[in-house]
Order: sequence, then structure tokens, then C-alpha cells
Amino acid sequence: MEIAGKVAIVTGAGAGIGAALAHRLVAGGVRVVVADLDPDTAAKVAGELGANAVAVGGDVGDEQVVAELIAVAEREFGPVDLYFANAGIGGGPGLDSTEEQWAAALNVNVMAHVRAARLLVPGWVERGSGYFVSTASAAGLLTQIGSAPYSVTKHAAVGFAEWLSVTYGDQGVRVSCLCPMGVDTRLLTGELIPDDPDAAALAIKAVKTAGAVLSPEDVADTVVEAMAAEHFLILPHPEVLQMYRNKGSDYDRWLAGMRRFQTMLRG
Repeated sequence: MEIAGKVAIVTGAGAGIGAALAHRLVAGGVRVVVADLDPDTAAKVAGELGANAVAVGGDVGDEQVVAELIAVAEREFGPVDLYFANAGIGGGPGLDSTEEQWAAALNVNVMAHVRAARLLVPGWVERGSGYFVSTASAAGLLTQIGSAPYSVTKHAAVGFAEWLSVTYGDQGVRVSCLCPMGVDTRLLTGELIPDDPDAAALAIKAVKTAGAVLSPEDVADTVVEAMAAEHFLILPHPEVLQMYRNKGSDYDRWLAGMRRFQTMLRG
């Protein structure tokens, strides 16, 4: 995959990984629709990028908003080649997470991906090309101590990306799934579990203890490199692969180890 000359949509691009991706893509010759729930942050990032970017505000969990993103991209730049389903939220803590917290996490972390693919993939199949990049998390391969909705929905995001690749990979649709651990974004500074400070502190401590906290720019570079090789799993923290192998080789031992890790974190 050569990204130069392509047209992309990046969701959750007002800050963090999404903003870094937008910058990296434009630097690589891509024209980008910068999408974010906050129209002001989207506009700020697009303004930094100049003529090769345009901003759209809206909730990408809403299929009509995704349709608008596609329409804007086509009007301003041409058919969409690359879609980065990057917008994500945390959720509640454990069994006391509310129905609303579960619904919100499912809507943004999973169904937003499904709705975007529903609108884009048929056209990509007709053209014989297209690239869908799902931002999941290492929590989608392992788990997230402290937040059930986040862990479950990120597992689902990985599962949907796998399904897309299996179902459409021989028809020109490329799929990658980004699964980082700690990245210096708002999720890691208090928004993972915004309504429960104790659970949020536990979750953040788990992430920071597990490995290095990377910059969004480092992650964006890794994404573009992985896309060039058309790798499915994008792992900015390479140690996640060994953790995943350990999990698969002895699930009971891995679960016991995670329980010990959780006890240690709680002190």
C-alpha cells in the first residue's frame, strides 16, 4: 500500500492518535477529512494541515454522520481510499457499569466501525481496493483491568476487523487493526473511566506498569509503516505479541497471572 495520492477519513482526529495520524498522512501525500465529536478541535487540526485537509464535527456512532464524512471527502477530494476508525471512549468500571455506559462504549468502539464498513466496503469491492484501519487496543487482545466495557468492546473491535479481513481480503479490501498499550492521550489521563476515579486510577496504573507510554506521533509512524507492508496486527508495543502468545499457550496460567497483577496494582 502506497498512501501518496489517497483520500482518507480519520475519526477521533481532534487530538491524540487521530490528530497524529492526520498529520502523518498529509505529510505522506494524503488528503484527509479530519473528523471529531468536537468540531473546534477538528477545525484546529485541519487548519494546521492546510489545503489537504477539511474538518467535520459529529458523532461517528451515528451512521448519518459517517455518510456525511464520506460525502464531504468525495466532494472535496474524491472517492475515499482509507478509513481510520479511530474514535474511541472508555466506559464504566465493572459490573456496576450502567446500561448507558455499556451502550455508549458499544456504539463508539464497535458499531461506529460496523456502520462505516457498511457504507464503504461495497464500493471498495467494486473498485477492487480500499483500506480499513481499526483502532482497537492491546486490551482487545489481552484485557483491561478496571474497565469491563472498554475491554469487551475492544475485543469486539478486533473481532470485527478480523471478520472484515477474512470476508473481503480477497476482494481488494485491506484491513489493519491497531492494538497499542499506553499512549499519551486523553484516555490515559483520566477519560478511560471518567465517572469512577478509583477504577480509572487502577486502569491507568495497569497500562503504565505494563510497558512504555508512547507518543501519538510514534504510533502514527508505526501505523503507516505497517500499512505499507499490509500487516493486519499493528503493535506499536512489540511485547504485546509475546503477551498474546503466552495467553494463547496457557489460558489458565495467563488468567492467574492477571489476577496476581491486579492484586499487586491494588497494593
